[in-house]
Amino acid sequence: MMGPAAEGGMSMHTVFLAGGTASGKSTAARELERLGAWRIDLDELSRAVLAPGSECLSEVCDAFGDDVVDAGTGVLDRALLARRAFADAESAELLERIELPHIRAMLVRMLTSGICGQREPACCVVEVPLLDRVEGMVDLADEVVVVTCPLEVRRARAEGRGMDPADFDRRVARQPSDAYLRSHATTVIENTAGEKDLLSAVRRWWDAHGWA
Repeated sequence: MMGPAAEGGMSMHTVFLAGGTASGKSTAARELERLGAWRIDLDELSRAVLAPGSECLSEVCDAFGDDVVDAGTGVLDRALLARRAFADAESAELLERIELPHIRAMLVRMLTSGICGQREPACCVVEVPLLDRVEGMVDLADEVVVVTCPLEVRRARAEGRGMDPADFDRRVARQPSDAYLRSHATTVIENTAGEKDLLSAVRRWWDAHGWA
């Protein structure tokens, strides 16, 4: 892993943080942000690259039809795009091929230009929803941290938050397995004993890097 310095700039430690639905990934990310890390959510970047007038949105229109954008406002009809892009595997892969280079470019700009804040932090944490979809970006990271939790515990937590069990199962089916995540992780944080222990593990990871 090379980190963002390879593409032109900051020497801060860049971490890709991954984990499945209800694994505790977002809780870990919020704690790292509280400790002083910059936090970037790749989901937010994927929305940002499709802003009205963007190059990425123009390419999406070329591939999926101009009517996926409102002619008056220039705003993407995400529901219509989803119906077309996820109608089959080939269309889904096409959308990824269009979006991912733009997401990577935006992430590099953020990592190398200080867009995230006014000071240079010790660490930047990039929340990665689907690690297997962004393998081409992993070279930007100095470390991949994975939060894992047994599937049944995750399902119970998700249901406790009001998520329909069938919806949980559909989401998990589209996500990389724990085995995949572990095999691509530099560090694995186990989240089996609850939030208090998870936060303690995150702080130990942070302190071990000498940022305390």
